[in-house]
Amino acid sequence: MRSGFVALVGRPNVGKSTLLNRLVGEKVSITASTPNTTRHAVRGVVHRPDAQLVLVDTPGLHRPKSALGHRLNATALGSLDDVDAVIAIVEATAAVGPGDRRILGHVLEACGEHGPAPFVAVNKVDRASRPAVAEQLLAVQRTIGELSAGRGGAVADRFEFFAISASKGTGVDALCDAVADVLPEGPAWFPDDEVSEMTDADWVAEIVREQLLRHVRDELPHAIHTRVASWEWPVIRVDILVERESQKPIVIGRKGETLKEVGIAARKQLPEGCFLELHVLVEPRWQSRADVLDRFGY
Repeated sequence: MRSGFVALVGRPNVGKSTLLNRLVGEKVSITASTPNTTRHAVRGVVHRPDAQLVLVDTPGLHRPKSALGHRLNATALGSLDDVDAVIAIVEATAAVGPGDRRILGHVLEACGEHGPAPFVAVNKVDRASRPAVAEQLLAVQRTIGELSAGRGGAVADRFEFFAISASKGTGVDALCDAVADVLPEGPAWFPDDEVSEMTDADWVAEIVREQLLRHVRDELPHAIHTRVASWEWPVIRVDILVERESQKPIVIGRKGETLKEVGIAARKQLPEGCFLELHVLVEPRWQSRADVLDRFGY
């Protein structure tokens, strides 16, 4: 039996959460087209007959513009500590840019010659031609070679490369097999029926935030925080916090339509009979206030 922890890192929207959900076999991390949808290190457990992989989904590394952004980056980089393998995810449909280079540099530094086993997954191959995918794989390999020049060639030689589609499942099994092979021998960390460490309350809050991100799109995604304020089954009250009074109408919508649609979409993913109460509140400048970020668990 092999078991260990595997960090998923990459720029925002490269498909980390989609890959996590695909490998686990069910939804344990919310997904949306909005950057930094993932705000915490979300653990998902992959159960195999011969191995257990504990995947750590992380916030996308980006140029932070607030205290929240700095904390999200710290969470992502902190996930590289005390893991057995790292999967750096790069898009097949975009050139290797400065953000990818920074991430690959962090992975090189964290893995070194004797640290976690490094992997690269070129994702979204279903959206690119085969020649384009091949060129992207070579481009990533060249980038790693350039970044590792001062660290010795042995570091770059440790990387394994995979072309995958997290949304379609292409190449995912081969990636999982390779990662499982490098994990240390040992007992499972989690029981067979557990696929995530997330509490029920955190899951409900995340489901509501996911639907808000999908409905309000780019209007105020970073300004939204959700939390379960009370849970007296079947009634669950979720508070939606924004930073300014002017943002409340965006969340509520004309005659409450947006909030109603969010509630309907969220309830479809919750147990039958659940009654969801959504309340919109203002927490001024919460993204920039350390005391509030501490209270919110960032």
